[in-house]
Amino acid sequence: MARGPSLGRRHQLHAGRRADARAPRAARRDLREAPPAVRGRVITAEGYVPVEGGRLWYQRAGAGFPVILIHPRPWDGRIWDDQFAPFVEQHDVVRYDRRGSGRSDPPAGTFSELRDLLYLMEELELGRCALVGCGSGAELALDAALASRTLVDALVLASPDVSGYRWRDRGLPVFESEVRRALVSGEPEWAMDMILAVWAPPGLDPNTDARVRLLAVENLEGLATWDAVVEAPPPAVDRLEDVSAATLVLVGDRDLGEVHAIADLLAERVPGARKHVIADADQLVHVRKPERFNRLVLDFLSFRV
Repeated sequence: MARGPSLGRRHQLHAGRRADARAPRAARRDLREAPPAVRGRVITAEGYVPVEGGRLWYQRAGAGFPVILIHPRPWDGRIWDDQFAPFVEQHDVVRYDRRGSGRSDPPAGTFSELRDLLYLMEELELGRCALVGCGSGAELALDAALASRTLVDALVLASPDVSGYRWRDRGLPVFESEVRRALVSGEPEWAMDMILAVWAPPGLDPNTDARVRLLAVENLEGLATWDAVVEAPPPAVDRLEDVSAATLVLVGDRDLGEVHAIADLLAERVPGARKHVIADADQLVHVRKPERFNRLVLDFLSFRV
């Protein structure tokens, strides 16, 4: 789940928004698929990639420099609907559902999201690629860039979190435990209201509110035990100067001040990083302002086309 403030302060904060085992290759896809990727040829594929203890659902299309879209929680790969088709016009694009989200398998025990992503990259034989992540997806993208510098050539970190970063609002554990308590006690609507009040407040963009809520509701179940099963990688906050990938940081002007602080930290410490603030957008910058987001990202990646 994207990081969040304490329950008691969520409305106050909203008001104060600033402005090494290798996975097997056998039986790797259950759905339709074109022949293996060849640079310069458009392909369309979707199916499952095996990972330790489960499977990840993915969709792939396009040709050119590879780009992987990594969704925030509690959403799934469909949250990239406004990006997938435009990006496919210029790139070999992959979006996937993280473990416990969408069509991917739920966690069956302790596992590593980072290893899941690296398995996906290996299985699809992408070679050097760009990672585009939002929220906790940006955190995962950054961890992957540090873990596999030879494969991650570019990073787009939208509304980012950073592993190991100490949030100034110490109410985060209270917020997350209250969300899980609501889910376990059979009160998903209350849990949803808490999450959206902080990260995607209704009313900012009525045209996208219903979609944002629906996709979140469909992925709430996996949040109840999430932190208990995830193996965390070494914290990235102490290694930002080691990032070698070209980096673009994007943040909505309506996102929390804490997220702006993280964006500023990345812009200051990641070598050569660029930062843009997107007007009239919250945590889901790519949903609220897709045209602006797409233009910034595709321009940034144009040197890799």
